[in-house]
Amino acid sequence: MLFLGVDGGQSSTTALIADESGRVLGRGAGGPCNHVQSAAEGREKFIRVISECVRAAAVSGSLGEAMPSFSAACLGFSGGPADKESILRELLRAGDLLVTTDAAIALAGACGGGPGIITIAGTGHISMGRGANGELARAGGWGYFFGDEGGAFWIACQAVRAAMRMHENWGTSTTLHARLLETTGFADANAMMHAMYTAEWPRKRVAALSIIVDEEAERGDAEALDILARGAAELLKISAIVRANLFSGEAAARLSPIGSVWKSRVLRENFVALWTAANPLNQFTPPLMGPAAGALLEAFRIGGISVHLQNLPETEK
Repeated sequence: MLFLGVDGGQSSTTALIADESGRVLGRGAGGPCNHVQSAAEGREKFIRVISECVRAAAVSGSLGEAMPSFSAACLGFSGGPADKESILRELLRAGDLLVTTDAAIALAGACGGGPGIITIAGTGHISMGRGANGELARAGGWGYFFGDEGGAFWIACQAVRAAMRMHENWGTSTTLHARLLETTGFADANAMMHAMYTAEWPRKRVAALSIIVDEEAERGDAEALDILARGAAELLKISAIVRANLFSGEAAARLSPIGSVWKSRVLRENFVALWTAANPLNQFTPPLMGPAAGALLEAFRIGGISVHLQNLPETEK
């Protein structure tokens, strides 16, 4: 019996194949496959990337070049499962098939398939957890119109707001003003702000400016420090809601951070202080495994088999 786990993201796709004992036999990697939409080109790219990744995993596991048959398969995507499941049911031969989100497989990997919480803070944010009885809960992930507080786009927007207030002489002095203008090349903050409403400045490009906030916070800029402290408090809100929905106050709850925002020492230390102050039983620990391994664990779960993964590639730990 073979089991398949796939992590389909915005930058890359990873496939893992394991036997019924949980031993990973092969790994395949490819380009992004998160968007299918209705266009034929997107559908063809999606099929090609998934096929190439799964076949590459089969070849690396000495299973041959043909598409294998699987007892169960789980695939998680950053773009969500809605436009992909019907395609995958045609493409893959799997007794049980689960098509889900990237957060769900990241949770399974981070907690080794057991109870726990993840809070993802990349461009946006979301918190998701699994309780001791297997129940799932989530908070956030509403997108930049209605949420994503504490994510990189939100952090960058707070920096632009601080620069605009200084530009209009009603904000506090902050080094963020000069750093943003230097990095973006605009003559003043007003021109920079208006440009960010155009297609030339998509969310990811704006979000990348969040690194400036972290750098200036490390240099002691009060406005940058305040933005990261507020970001940590916002991430605490969604994390605490998930904890309250899944764990009693007397139960230990582990949380694993995922995403680029957590690279900020200032934000991370602010969050840990708030998280542990909220409940001394709260734990803050790195993910046990990556999302591809989480997808593989989910494949075993829907297949009704409990395993400990063996021979997991270093890249997936």
